[in-house]
Amino acid sequence: MTEADPGERDVADIADATTAPKDRAHKLRARVLDEARRFVVLFLYLWILFGLFVLNERIILREHEISFASQGFAVFNAFILAKVMLVLEDLNLSRWLDRWPLIYPILHDSFLFSILFVAFHVLEEIIIGLFKGESAITSVPAIGGGGMAGVLCVAVILFFALIPFFAFRNFNRVLGQGRIEALLFKTVVRDSADS
Repeated sequence: MTEADPGERDVADIADATTAPKDRAHKLRARVLDEARRFVVLFLYLWILFGLFVLNERIILREHEISFASQGFAVFNAFILAKVMLVLEDLNLSRWLDRWPLIYPILHDSFLFSILFVAFHVLEEIIIGLFKGESAITSVPAIGGGGMAGVLCVAVILFFALIPFFAFRNFNRVLGQGRIEALLFKTVVRDSADS
């Protein structure tokens, strides 16, 4: 084997030095786009979910001739909670269940996030009440009609409504990124080496 000419090594080092920032920029751009895509998917799923809660509340209140039109609640909460979900997904709180059958991380995440969403809603209403000059106790919302039974009903509905989302996410992780979308929408799966 012949040793490379020192001048050739310098040219190779310079070429590596100039492509390294491009590779980093490409990877950063790909990560930002992936995070944005994940955020939009989460936001849309939660907006639909919370929008259905608001629609249900509106129908019930309309039966009692009480006006109610607050889709802003659904948009605001979907926006905030989508970001919270992204952060918690990156923490991967159910990684200890990776060796178990998929049903366990799906149910774990659905349970965890349904409790988180109820707690977030209570905290949000207390903070809003405090800004309005109310006490923390009077600011606690009457979730699901009030009482522990109402909170439990809403938590159970959230739990079951989140199962499809976490099932999709976990199946996507196990089968490989993009495989489920390819099956559902007949798209081509991009090889991870291509991205």
